[in-house]
Amino acid sequence: MKRIVVVGASAAGLAAAETLRREGYDGTLTLVGDEPHPPYDRPPLSKQVLSGQWGADRAALRTPEDLAALDLDLRLGVAAAGLDPAGRLVRLADGSTVPYDRLLIATGVWPRRLPGDGVAHVLRTLDDALALRDRIGPGRRLVVVGAGFLGAEAAAVASKLGAQVTLLEPAPVPLARAVGLEVGQALARAHRERGVKLRCGVTVTEVTEDGVRLADGEVVEGDEILIAIGSLPNTGWLAGSGLAVDDGVVCDEYCQAAWGSPRPKAGGVYAAGDVARWYNPLFGTSMRIEHRTNAAEQGMAAARNLLAAPGARTPFTPVPYFWSDQYDMKIQAYGYLRGHDEVAVVEGDLAEDRFLAAYRSGDRITAALAVGMPAKVVRQWRQVIAVRAAWHDAVPNRP
Repeated sequence: MKRIVVVGASAAGLAAAETLRREGYDGTLTLVGDEPHPPYDRPPLSKQVLSGQWGADRAALRTPEDLAALDLDLRLGVAAAGLDPAGRLVRLADGSTVPYDRLLIATGVWPRRLPGDGVAHVLRTLDDALALRDRIGPGRRLVVVGAGFLGAEAAAVASKLGAQVTLLEPAPVPLARAVGLEVGQALARAHRERGVKLRCGVTVTEVTEDGVRLADGEVVEGDEILIAIGSLPNTGWLAGSGLAVDDGVVCDEYCQAAWGSPRPKAGGVYAAGDVARWYNPLFGTSMRIEHRTNAAEQGMAAARNLLAAPGARTPFTPVPYFWSDQYDMKIQAYGYLRGHDEVAVVEGDLAEDRFLAAYRSGDRITAALAVGMPAKVVRQWRQVIAVRAAWHDAVPNRP
């Protein structure tokens, strides 16, 4: 194996490249990134960078010296445009091609957008964050469409900076499908108590010159619009390659990419990070996780399996983890919240913005989410989830 290509130069791709070198791979290692910036961290974009606490340079994941030590064939500012698995070639947008013996896909996601004639921001890249930062401040009206974690974090930052913030969400409460009604109501109250105008149960249909238009025709006016309605896996460049794509690059438990039918006479393709939808044996389901911790962990796991002999590979079975900072609230969660059957507050009080909620799927505890709780308390629940503890054992006095 003389040539490995990693497509995607964010957290997952960088973690993969570092792991390959750490595991002893000394051949040509190409890292392709569609942005001109060296690898940087994305979670601070909606928090420290947007607020102005950090400059752009502080978001860098590694120093120039660290990157140089990896001896990379670094291709920045050029996107992948196609994949030829038979010829084992990645086609780039500048017309060049990169050959590979093994390929690791870590191209992340693209933000969803809304139609219309107006101008709206998204918040995915460093340039996005800097552009929005320059446009919010005292007296400015910001309309945020989507009250997920990204939209909520941006709304919190803008409110602290003195902007008049309107947060629009189609669900009954923020994050209703993921965290449940009661927890979502607690998060909603936190926004309203801090001056954000939160409107739930409304659907935005388009961006106008003055703001956004709702499904009933009402226009919500704003000086700046931020669209935070989720993301789409960046898999368009894989069209016609034969790779199985279904809400991401479909992978097995080893992060190896699956092929459609008929399968081409090629292999050695893995995926990691936001773009990968892999089978997690711990939860018995396929999942695609858009969180920073998972990106790095999966990048490392995929790289190790890419190098290993087939019989020596290790399934990637994490307990997913994420965090969010909103106002003075620290939100942390372990596990897989979606599709839960029940949620129970087992510590603290929702009304005081200090609580821990446990989530049940079937007869097992599958997730825990905490607000304002010590990290060591939250970490204890990771092990409870990892051992697939029974609900009635982990959550006393529940059926």
